[in-house]
Amino acid sequence: MPVVKLSFSAVLAESFGFFFANLRPFFHLVTIPWIISLAIRLIGNALNQESIYAVLAEKALDVVPTVMFMVAWQRFVLLGPNRVERLPGLGWSPRETAYLVHLIKVGGITFVLITAFILTAGAVDYGMLKSGVALDPEVAQRQALAAPLGAGFMVSVLLALRVSWGLAATAVDVPFSPRLSWTHGRGNGWTIIGVLFLTFFASAIATTLATFVTLGVMSGVLGAQEAAAVVTWTVALLVSYAGAAVAATVQAVIFRTLLAWREGAALPTTT
Repeated sequence: MPVVKLSFSAVLAESFGFFFANLRPFFHLVTIPWIISLAIRLIGNALNQESIYAVLAEKALDVVPTVMFMVAWQRFVLLGPNRVERLPGLGWSPRETAYLVHLIKVGGITFVLITAFILTAGAVDYGMLKSGVALDPEVAQRQALAAPLGAGFMVSVLLALRVSWGLAATAVDVPFSPRLSWTHGRGNGWTIIGVLFLTFFASAIATTLATFVTLGVMSGVLGAQEAAAVVTWTVALLVSYAGAAVAATVQAVIFRTLLAWREGAALPTTT
């Protein structure tokens, strides 16, 4: 049995409460990563609007500003504002490298599986789903091959969520690994998965709503066309970063609660 039993509601309340109580530091820390992410989106759209490879490359590049923000935000949560040291986006240190390596260990398989699934399944032709329309054998074969990848992706998401809270340790320079996250999280696995899944799901819903509302206002009410896409991406990215901040706070709260962590204190031994 675990020494500490996580409370689903307590972790959520503490995490969301911390975020909304620190909106000013959030805007301060997110500004440059937010601008970098917007630049990546604009450049990617200008170079190629259709290629799935361009979209995947864009997502992979966007990990860089995200990592810079996540490291700074988790240090802010766990150590306070005076220990952030550098505005995220102004440099890259061994700390960010260690965080990126840890992130790849946590979610690398998930990214590979979703990439393979997208490339294997291809685009869905909804016209083929109508009754009486014969399914193209080549399409059917691709979808049959993609099904196991989709199942593997869902399993890998659950496993990634289960061990992702250990990223907070790397943000504060504590040597950690997915194996240690798994070990120290025993007895709290479904609570960890549930609270992080709910957080990321809420973030996705909020980002989607922000996208549609902003696009509707810019295009339908103001009549903007080209500017509508830029403004919509700007708002959607900010909401997405807010969701990432809440998720990072959840990870930090879980890390601090499970291990009773304080700076300079030794981690509890594993059995």
